[in-house]
Amino acid sequence: MATDIQEITEATHALDATAVLNLLPTRPRVLGLGEPTHGEDSLLDLRNDVFRQLVEQEGYRTIALESDCLRGLAVDAYVTSGTGTLDEVMAHGFSHGWGASAANRALVRWMRAYNVRADHDGRPASDRLRFAGFDGPLEITHAESPRQALLALHGHLAAHLPADLLPCTAQTLDDLLGTDDRWTEPAAMMDPERSVGQSPEARQLRLYADDLTALLEAQSPHLLATCTPDEQQRAHLHARTATGLLRYHHWMADTSPVRMSRLIGIRDHMMAGNLLALAERGTVLVHAQNSHLQREKSSMRMWDQPLVEWWSAGALVSARLGEEYAFLATALGTIRHQGVDTPPPDTLEGLLYALPEGHRTPDREDPLEHCLLDAARLATALGDQRPRPRVSPWFGYAPLDPAHLESIDGVVFVKDVPQR
Repeated sequence: MATDIQEITEATHALDATAVLNLLPTRPRVLGLGEPTHGEDSLLDLRNDVFRQLVEQEGYRTIALESDCLRGLAVDAYVTSGTGTLDEVMAHGFSHGWGASAANRALVRWMRAYNVRADHDGRPASDRLRFAGFDGPLEITHAESPRQALLALHGHLAAHLPADLLPCTAQTLDDLLGTDDRWTEPAAMMDPERSVGQSPEARQLRLYADDLTALLEAQSPHLLATCTPDEQQRAHLHARTATGLLRYHHWMADTSPVRMSRLIGIRDHMMAGNLLALAERGTVLVHAQNSHLQREKSSMRMWDQPLVEWWSAGALVSARLGEEYAFLATALGTIRHQGVDTPPPDTLEGLLYALPEGHRTPDREDPLEHCLLDAARLATALGDQRPRPRVSPWFGYAPLDPAHLESIDGVVFVKDVPQR
């Protein structure tokens, strides 16, 4: 085991932008950094440090977080043009409660300051740093109404095309949608009969959403000539979101054994569509849970349901972009305030925890001991004698699967996560 530790040590590097890109065969268009747990600001501070370097030194121009793609438009407007206030966009521009995070607030503040400095330096608007949420308007307990996305898509087309080309009026859509609380019923997550997703109105809305999306694509030469690129990109975002939400609600009402796999798969399909659209605009840095970014098939158990499996957004994007997609997975030693103590020595995290020395971030009051490992060299060092998978005593933390090392570009290891 001593030899193994030495070989693993030789595969470690300080975590910085240069070391990250040195692991990769080419500069990726989409670079994902995963985390194995949510809600730890010290990990998000580390993310901010790495992303700042990749923006300033390597020219990445979009930062995408696992948050509502429609709410994220307000954050993007703030960081690019100063629309609204920081308090407003943190309160309303994030889903899942992420706006309360001090680290997310620091990231948004820095992005705005970066663009203000860019204005001063004469950088063109096309080179500004952009923000995006790439998740759908989905929560664990419910999915949002498709109203916002569907009416925005219809409004965009109605403003630029003759009325007789549109399959319906906005009033028709509004009548079919009904009240939003019909769609956001929390009980529908556990009881499909409480969902309106397979009602006659929902079925008709899916047809209209499909027709409106097809019209957006069929009229693209005219629309590209009469709209700004941002307006057209936003219309496509609304089209993806409307069709995705209606598909999600349809499967909310399903009673088959594959219901949960379908729902989670649809969510990641929506994520992938948003990431691929962002990649068409330029280079993208992505942060989300490891399971949303990994190339291997993801799986989890929910409540008393059978094992749920799905292809993640990262797997879907990787299948499209090849080497232009890269993924760094984060692994942790301890989260003692959540009951996650020193990892067993025969696990991957236990081997990494035994490394003789980590690397610290010098400009923080509470520096994390962390390092970056070449996943390919780590896999070679371990050979066929892979450590056993770690089992977490806390549901909110998912250990790294040693069997996935060959499909990961790098491993960010954080030894101890402090309580903040």
